[in-house]
Amino acid sequence: MPKVGMEPIRRQQLIEATLESVAELGLHATTINSISKRAGLSSGIISHYFGGKQGLIEATVRYLLTNLKTSLLSKAHMNCEPKARLMFIVEANFSVVQQQTNATKTWLSFWAQSMHDEQLHRLQKINSKRLYSNLAFSFSDLLDKEAAHNAAMLSAAMIDGLWLRAVLSKADEATFIEAEKLAKQYILSLISSRGV
Repeated sequence: MPKVGMEPIRRQQLIEATLESVAELGLHATTINSISKRAGLSSGIISHYFGGKQGLIEATVRYLLTNLKTSLLSKAHMNCEPKARLMFIVEANFSVVQQQTNATKTWLSFWAQSMHDEQLHRLQKINSKRLYSNLAFSFSDLLDKEAAHNAAMLSAAMIDGLWLRAVLSKADEATFIEAEKLAKQYILSLISSRGV
């Protein structure tokens, strides 16, 4: 029986071990045993805390989503100028956490698997809607409703596309910095094309 008060620590160990396993082996080859060995814990604790591998994978994806959200909230706030808020959204998506090999490989595995897994697909939709919503909110202070919607859709695609290209090129930090810079320039060009 696990010690009282150890659950948050053990959960985090298992999530980190899942990130390592998925980065090394891929999502399909990651097993309860590969995770538990990396965490230095018994395989039964995964079922105890998460109900099995699927529950742990979902918790790991939620962990990445929470990091993304926290990164944005640490900079942006409701009284923030719209242009600054848009730049913070880009920075959150290209933050150091989002560049780490374990995170990038897990994101890629997650995206691929979300096409076949209902729960992961639901988390992907939440992620996409959150990015769009954050962008649309900021653009709506600068552009009319239709233009704000279009700018948010285009910017979300640009952010995701540049991040994906950086990851697939096995990028170093400089590549991510360049991708972030391009995303910011693109967003500023959308605003300036409307005379804002």
